[in-house]
Amino acid sequence: MMRLKEKCIFCWSGGKDSALALYKVLQSNKYEVVALLTTLNAPFSRVSMHGVREELLEKQAESIGLPLIKMYVSEGTNSEYESEMESILLKYKVQGVTKVIFGDIFLKDLRKYRENNLLKVGLVAEFPLWMRDTKELIQEFLGLDFKTIVCCVNDSYLNENNVGVEIDEEFIKKLPKEVDPCGENGEYHSFCYSGPIFKKQINFALGEKVYKPLGKSVSEEKSESTKGFWYSDLIPI
Repeated sequence: MMRLKEKCIFCWSGGKDSALALYKVLQSNKYEVVALLTTLNAPFSRVSMHGVREELLEKQAESIGLPLIKMYVSEGTNSEYESEMESILLKYKVQGVTKVIFGDIFLKDLRKYRENNLLKVGLVAEFPLWMRDTKELIQEFLGLDFKTIVCCVNDSYLNENNVGVEIDEEFIKKLPKEVDPCGENGEYHSFCYSGPIFKKQINFALGEKVYKPLGKSVSEEKSESTKGFWYSDLIPI
């Protein structure tokens, strides 16, 4: 008798950890991924934290071949995020979705936060990469012939020379010792544009590098040395 696959929503950031986690989920053949879910900054139409244009996100979903759910936030508060997420997930729960899948690796507080939020709507969180060695994960990612580019860096770890750069062996080798190989502490974010989950490569050009300083209240929540973030504007072709 054929076993029914569990229906799930995949929280998609567009970066390398999302790409590897989705690859593992699809390879496992245990889940039916109903849709990708991505949070976007409403005023700028860009992926939250990553700064990637909405059009490139759409091209990723099209190439992967999965529906895309866009969750727009404008205030950037936890309460707004939680309210929007709850509203979306309740709609899909009615359609049989039981799990939400994330690409997080070792941030325990973040995992607990996600699990608690899902508990409110009666859904379960899944973490395919959880507690894997990040040195091994980045090697696995590159070994699968995924291709990705750095789209954002935290200026307390990296600088403008690190954005718009291809993530490869050389990039990983040159990372400062305090930077996690996968950037799991928020040191950097990426945009994945080719690999085994994509039917075709997403083409783009490098635009200008932009620096966004943090407001005082926000910077106090970050590392004391974080003054802002560098972004590489990726332009769809």
